[in-house]
Amino acid sequence: MLVVIAVVVVIAAMLLPALNAAKARARSLICLGNLKQWGVATQLYVLDNEDYLPPEGSPSPGRGMPSVGWYVNLPAILGVPPYGTMHWRTNAAAHIGRSLFICPANDRRATNNNLFHYCYNQHIDGTGAGDRPIRFSAIRAPFRLVQVFDNGGRAAVAQQNNVHTNLHQDGAQFLFLDGHTRRFGNRVYWDFRRNRGLTNSVDLVWRP
Repeated sequence: MLVVIAVVVVIAAMLLPALNAAKARARSLICLGNLKQWGVATQLYVLDNEDYLPPEGSPSPGRGMPSVGWYVNLPAILGVPPYGTMHWRTNAAAHIGRSLFICPANDRRATNNNLFHYCYNQHIDGTGAGDRPIRFSAIRAPFRLVQVFDNGGRAAVAQQNNVHTNLHQDGAQFLFLDGHTRRFGNRVYWDFRRNRGLTNSVDLVWRP
């Protein structure tokens, strides 16, 4: 009996890394699927709105039901509930389940009213006083311009300093404005010495 138990323990130890790798791969694929859906919604929004990209919205939507923003307009295109109706956005103990807003590899939970596992690039249509509606056709290289990315914080809209650095095999996943998705290792987009995002990659462009 002891020999059998020892063999089972050895086999389990051998299988565990493979099971963990398979689990991580499944989470990565779900995340890429979520990002892809946001990309499809963006393309449909552009078609329905005279070539204009969706409004980015407030970085912190508040406890009420925001009326505008990527987290409102894009879910409407897909026929799914907007962020404002999600019970887990104000309750860290709430069960999340499957949601296009949630990356299964990200264990961050709500603080007050913010829980965005995916963040919209604030530079696409300018920031602050320069924030303005912009047409998709005005973007020179949409296949390089980051639109949505794995969030290292909780805000809905931010920039390169908010990319998560430790998801999906020490990296993060990105949706680009042309609709394609891709994973990058963290050293491609993050300066660990200065603890901030990099902006010099030809494959990850933050400003049009």
